[in-house]
Amino acid sequence: MRVISYSHNGTDGLGVMVDDKGFVALAGAAAELPATMMGLLNVDDWQGKVAAAVDGKAADLSIGDVRLLPLISDTPVLWCIGVNYKEHQDETGRGAQEEPMFFIRTNHGLIGAYDPIIRPNCSDMLDFEGELAVIIGKGGRHISKEKAHEHIAGYSIFNDGTIRDWQRHTIQFCPGKNFEGTGPFGPWLMTPDEFGDPYAQELTTRLNGEQVQHTSIADMDHKIDKQIEYLSTVHTLRPGDVISTGTPGGVGSRREPPLWMKPGDTVSVEITGLGIIENKIEQES
Repeated sequence: MRVISYSHNGTDGLGVMVDDKGFVALAGAAAELPATMMGLLNVDDWQGKVAAAVDGKAADLSIGDVRLLPLISDTPVLWCIGVNYKEHQDETGRGAQEEPMFFIRTNHGLIGAYDPIIRPNCSDMLDFEGELAVIIGKGGRHISKEKAHEHIAGYSIFNDGTIRDWQRHTIQFCPGKNFEGTGPFGPWLMTPDEFGDPYAQELTTRLNGEQVQHTSIADMDHKIDKQIEYLSTVHTLRPGDVISTGTPGGVGSRREPPLWMKPGDTVSVEITGLGIIENKIEQES
């Protein structure tokens, strides 16, 4: 199952994809269910109720007819893990981390899967970081690695767009990671039964059609179950929390010369079996 957050004619809602383009509007199929992803993820057995509601129905709309919103625009927290692939560890000089290195993005910078990424006027060091995102569907504290899979609602794609000089203002990363209009998130939540084994998939980031990052998801250092175990030791994970699982090597800031995204560029992040997000770069107005 693939569930989208969208806006159409001034109304926001959720849709369930029936093929690669068309979807059933959940408001029409099941008006009793919430109209936001956060609300839906907090409904008991939401997958079963949604599946029953859309069973046998034809598409109401096409993705081309609507604007895709950030998948969970009001997520309580988006945890991002740094240097979680060996190639990225090597290019940054940080090496392997004994424990996962996390920082937080707020929801202020999130945009839709095809919205423009905004390069701020204060910097031209706008970088790309394609990542696999994990959406929590079942809350819990002190979740073991063995039971981590029970807490996953689904998967999505995230581009951890970063303003590098502002990231380097502090060892905490957060300023450079939270500029408005820099975090495309989507295109949909794909449930684990449809996505299958994430470690069988590959991630590719392209800038203006040229491959700039590529990895097997299996090459991540701290795997998803470890990340869930670690974070649930810190606090109770809640439905709608998001974990972005790290970017591979090839980021623009570590190239010679650096490769920054600029207005007019197009960046895409594709994960096999999951989908693609694609964003034009625009200058802050």
